Amino acid sequence: MTSSAPPPSRSKLVGKIALETQLGALLGDTRIRLLEAIATHGSISQAAKAVPLSYKAAWDAVDAMNNMADFPLVERTVGGRQGGGTQLTDYGRQMVALYRAMEKEYQEALDRVSERLGQIGVSDVGQFRSLMRRMAMRTSARNQFFGAIWALRAGEVDYEVSLRLDDQNLLTAIITRDSAENLGLAMGREIYALVKSSAVMLLTDESLRTSATNRLWGEVDAIHPGPVNAEVTLRLPGGRTVTSVVTQSSIERLGLAVGKRACATFKASDVILASFD
Repeated sequence: MTSSAPPPSRSKLVGKIALETQLGALLGDTRIRLLEAIATHGSISQAAKAVPLSYKAAWDAVDAMNNMADFPLVERTVGGRQGGGTQLTDYGRQMVALYRAMEKEYQEALDRVSERLGQIGVSDVGQFRSLMRRMAMRTSARNQFFGAIWALRAGEVDYEVSLRLDDQNLLTAIITRDSAENLGLAMGREIYALVKSSAVMLLTDESLRTSATNRLWGEVDAIHPGPVNAEVTLRLPGGRTVTSVVTQSSIERLGLAVGKRACATFKASDVILASFD
């Protein structure tokens, strides 16, 4: 009898919401679970064990919530037949119910997003997470590329690293051996490549030879003129873009116009590589 391997696990988008005030966080998942435990146990010490939190952290959270809320969420009772304890106020129960209702709606929205991702061919939410992380990166470099290492050539002093951008274009960087080791470069590893627009030169003569390693051919997608310089964006065959800042006189001399074929060229030493790992 043979047993088949379990199917590979897939990531799931899970929503967490929080209520913020001008003084800081008021309600979040941990505090909501604390309030629910207080409602269940009627005791701050038992609620703290259930979350779990330290006794002091639980009381500090209760005090902070009561201080920041419009009305107290938790009240303490002293004495009586049950010997006193801690319980939620009506306002506290309403806030817990509202939080859980909003969380449910948020999670259902994320589930719909996950389903939609599957419909458009993104088989794993991890791919979506990776995309969001890349989109969140902010740098001063106008040109930002992301891809897997296509070629890696080690020299005595430096490394030549190439990324495949599309069927026609490679992007090559030269970095020091120390930098390559710090980044943990290896074939197939995904990496970021950053290039300042001021380092990108444009040409239109396909017979012209330059010392720059990178020559990315595409079509002029947009020209944003300025008093002295202009920003020119080329669209590459795979849909990516590369932007250059050139003088207005260069645009006129090269005859650049939207739709015209042109080449963005820059040195491999002008490429900065980065990784989040």
